[in-house]
Amino acid sequence: MPGQIISQPNPPPGPSNLPESIRDNAVTVELNASNLLTTPELHAIQKFRRAAHYIAAAMIFLKDNILLERPLTFDDIKPRLLGHWGTCPGLVLVYAHLNRIIKKTGIDSLLVVGPGHGAPAILASLWLEDSLSPFWEHYTRDRSGLTRLITKFSAPGGFPSHINAETPGSIHEGGELGYALSVAFGAVMDNPHLVVTCVVGDGEAETGPTATAWHGYKYIDPQESGAVLPIVHLNGFKISERTIYGCMDDKELIALFSGYGYQVRIVSDLEHIDQDLAASMKWALDEISCIQSAARANTPIFKPRWPVLILRTPKGWTCPKMMHNEFIEGSFRSHQVPLPQAKTSQEELQALQGWLQSYGPHELFATKGSRGVVEGAPTEELLSIVPDRKDKKLGCRKEAHAAFQPIKVPDWTDFGVQKGSQESCMIVVGTLLRDTIDKNPKTFRIFSPDELVSNKLDGVFKITGRNLQWDENSCDNGGRVIEILSEHTCQGMLQGYTLTGRTALFPSYEAFLGIVHTMMVQYSKFTKMAHETVWRHDVGSVNYLETSTWARQDHNGFSHQNPSFIGAVLNLKPALARVYLPPDANCFLSTVSHCLRAKNYVNLMVGSKHLTPVWLSPEEANKHCVAGSSIWKFASVDDGLNPDVVLVGIGVEVTFEVIAAAALLRKMAPTLRVRVVNVTDLMILGPHGSHPHALSADDFDTLFTKDKNIIINYHGYPIEVKGLLFGRPAVDRTTIEGYREEGTTTSPFDMMLCNHTSRYHVAAAAIRAGARFNANFSKDPEAEANALMDMAKEDTKYIFAHGMDPEGTFDTPKFD
Repeated sequence: MPGQIISQPNPPPGPSNLPESIRDNAVTVELNASNLLTTPELHAIQKFRRAAHYIAAAMIFLKDNILLERPLTFDDIKPRLLGHWGTCPGLVLVYAHLNRIIKKTGIDSLLVVGPGHGAPAILASLWLEDSLSPFWEHYTRDRSGLTRLITKFSAPGGFPSHINAETPGSIHEGGELGYALSVAFGAVMDNPHLVVTCVVGDGEAETGPTATAWHGYKYIDPQESGAVLPIVHLNGFKISERTIYGCMDDKELIALFSGYGYQVRIVSDLEHIDQDLAASMKWALDEISCIQSAARANTPIFKPRWPVLILRTPKGWTCPKMMHNEFIEGSFRSHQVPLPQAKTSQEELQALQGWLQSYGPHELFATKGSRGVVEGAPTEELLSIVPDRKDKKLGCRKEAHAAFQPIKVPDWTDFGVQKGSQESCMIVVGTLLRDTIDKNPKTFRIFSPDELVSNKLDGVFKITGRNLQWDENSCDNGGRVIEILSEHTCQGMLQGYTLTGRTALFPSYEAFLGIVHTMMVQYSKFTKMAHETVWRHDVGSVNYLETSTWARQDHNGFSHQNPSFIGAVLNLKPALARVYLPPDANCFLSTVSHCLRAKNYVNLMVGSKHLTPVWLSPEEANKHCVAGSSIWKFASVDDGLNPDVVLVGIGVEVTFEVIAAAALLRKMAPTLRVRVVNVTDLMILGPHGSHPHALSADDFDTLFTKDKNIIINYHGYPIEVKGLLFGRPAVDRTTIEGYREEGTTTSPFDMMLCNHTSRYHVAAAAIRAGARFNANFSKDPEAEANALMDMAKEDTKYIFAHGMDPEGTFDTPKFD
């Protein structure tokens, strides 16, 4: 009898904890012989695996002689051997068994692959089940398609060495490790029919994102969502070292995953591996069905214990065992290319010949002269486990490429606030999000670290709750808010939810979005390739809402002052990246409404949660946001006509300082002609053609003039705006101030002072610059500029003496 389930079984339905006797003592459940494979199924799975192994290995090595119709020569070997073999046998094993169980039970399933460099295994399996040719016409299931698959892998014009958006059925970029599990959990949310099998490599399992993602089930309501079947592929090695999980025995792994809240099944009987895995998958699906049936019958199991499979197989299983007196199979040497000198070493070439022949390719693929079959096509026997229905095949699931459901966003003007009032951008946006949830109860979610209330977006809780299933107060209530203090997990869930057709929002403290910088970049690479892949449909945009910024720190200090995520988004492919810094509540409403409706972008919105002036009416805000920037006539001299200097605000608080500087100049330098401009869409600044939103040269000159000095007060790092403006003519007339890495736990205005973004710094720069074009407004501009800086020093002294800003500092400036 192969294997045993080591588990803590689910309790009877009802809101009770596990009994102490079960909680403290793992039990053993014998496998039922009725779960085992029939002889035809076993033979079919074994042949499917052999065929996929052969193709995967050939993809790494061969550029000719793809079916070994003659002895291999050096000329048959690719000039560059690229690819990863080590994880392929385990991935093929899982794929074959998923095919079989999908065909047998009719379940709807996606496969998320954590070991992303196992592309040869997945591509080979996709070709065998004929899930490549519906999307890529040249990859037909015949000799021609097989030749292209093998010879063009990791070569110009072929598939890359990792799973990406060009891989049918994929919703996860394989270029970086750690995100697969959280992506899988995001994919099943609000997809109650779906089971996502997620293969987690034991190298990947060492990452922080994966470690936290194991808690993902605590946010899955089995009544409204599907299920994830995690399979930990434990082959013991990474590039050149043992893995942590590979050094743990079964008892340690059982203790670890039982602590996470799982039932654990160890699959490790290599002699009967197919029987072992088939029975284990059947058990896992039965456990999932038990949990879901109870929840959907309104008798939910509180803290259900979901199944996890631990699959132990040798690294690089079935490749040559030894070469040059060193182990290959079962060691790190099989991680990438097991025979790296096959192009030049006769010994390694002969080993490759024997390795490939060991799979018996002539028994698996039709050869010349075979009657009634297509040359190069796989045999019918090995295809007998493949689902008959195209829409059931792992590579053809619509959830992976054609599931977009646009959401209904309320008319934001219904939530508009009065011009001239003081409002919190975030509180006002919370009302829009509240009604967005109401209109989209199954297609919109908020993924947030533990900051939603702090960020003043808690208006959503008037209509929904949090979705923490291990909290008896919030479980089984369909909450639309996933709040977990792990930016990695929020990002991964966001990706899975978005790529399977829905829309989401990720609000966060500004300083900590940088934690998911590389995840966001990897996601953008996936969406870039998806956008360029004709068979992939639109997806909703990934929407980041950044608040609790450096400019208003409250009780937080220097560690919480970091606007660098703006620069991370600016570095993305321009066609897909958007950065918005709306200056007030009405502009923020307009921007959030637009971003929630937009498709295929990475949207970043930056704003304040505190009370700030509402500069524009809803109608004015709409026009301003559509344009991306405008002259603010109310703060300009003579509506901004014929200015001596242009003052520009980009961001909520720094724009306030620009307005305050303009008001100050009216008093101190009344003959200086000032134009005030606000930029809400950061991308308009780049040279024409650098971004779809970039202003034409004429429009740029109309807004900023052709020759007058431009004083920019920017929320982020000044170098970002310098980079955007590079390529515009006469950029040397531009002065930019922004965050300078200066700050502490201090007052709001002191943050402006120490980063040189205060009204005094803006006004002093304006006086110095304006004197170049208007010598009549001041006899001694340098003295007036110095007087302004003396005022800044006086305010600094006051702040340090009293621990607060001078009274009236943030009163709305008057222009009477």
